[in-house]
Amino acid sequence: MKKVNIYTDGACSGNPGPGGWGAILEFGPHIKEMSGFMAGTTNNRMELFAAISALGALKEPCEVDLYSDSAYLVNAFNEHWIDGWKKNGWKNAAKAPVENQDLWFILLAQTKKHHVNFYKVKGHADNPRNNRCDELARAAIDEFRRLNPEIQEKEGKD
Repeated sequence: MKKVNIYTDGACSGNPGPGGWGAILEFGPHIKEMSGFMAGTTNNRMELFAAISALGALKEPCEVDLYSDSAYLVNAFNEHWIDGWKKNGWKNAAKAPVENQDLWFILLAQTKKHHVNFYKVKGHADNPRNNRCDELARAAIDEFRRLNPEIQEKEGKD
């Protein structure tokens, strides 16, 4: 299996509001940057979407080290939250439906194609790849606003 490092980040202007995500894939000397945006979303959805998009870009099964500053994303796998959610019919500890189930289902399908290890990194700190992902996510929000000024007005976000 090829070994790939993935760095991801999500951002949102308002929560909910316009959101962006960024990802960097490293395979040997090769580096690929990805980003995108969505209207009326949340930071957690952008964090999940960054991981989904990055894993979806892989053309064959890989061994992946995925680095994220999202405790929500990393802990869901490393602390086995997902196992508990599945066991409890996709209800959280408060017996409420787990949020973002649509994205969790897609992400779970992606992780079955690869061997993925999740690592938590400190956000906005000393990890240059995580910082670059944050730049990509924020630039995607700016691009969304540039292309869709009428949506920003409707949401009342700045």
